[in-house]
Amino acid sequence: MEADELLVRVAGGDQKAFETLYGLVSGPVYGLVRRVVRDPAQSEEVAQEVLLELWRSAARFDPGRGSALSWVLTLAHRRAVDRVRSARAAGERERREAARHGSGPAFDQVTEEVEAGLEREWVRRCLDRLTALQRQSVTLAYYDGYTYREVAERLSLPLGTVKTRMRDGLTRLRDCLGSAA
Repeated sequence: MEADELLVRVAGGDQKAFETLYGLVSGPVYGLVRRVVRDPAQSEEVAQEVLLELWRSAARFDPGRGSALSWVLTLAHRRAVDRVRSARAAGERERREAARHGSGPAFDQVTEEVEAGLEREWVRRCLDRLTALQRQSVTLAYYDGYTYREVAERLSLPLGTVKTRMRDGLTRLRDCLGSAA
């Protein structure tokens, strides 16, 4: 049974279908979340939140707008980005509070900021190595939050072409970023 059909059954409350769907998507969900969040423990937590949300909101899935896997991964990506933003906001609050009390930033905070800056720079360099169409597709999908179908519409390209460019671009990014580790 395919993920699309399983998700429709999950929307009807089918627990067996959810178990099967969980087995199909938990690995890709964790992998995507891990790449965004970076911290293994937080990644596990976010992945579990996504899978719980999947159970609760399966009825919102519209097969006409894309595949079940792309919908689930979109949920995962959004939740992971939310977690990163939340952590960043908490760090900002801590910095403001420390500044208010006259103490400078903690050593760990400085280290994290430097590492985050280096990671952003490495990602920029790797994005620059993609073709213009790959970079545009990846940017629209992962930075602007568009679905593959919406990227295809915005670029006036067939969906299959966008999927191919995304796959090739993400493969090149993975290889480039892997050499940074």
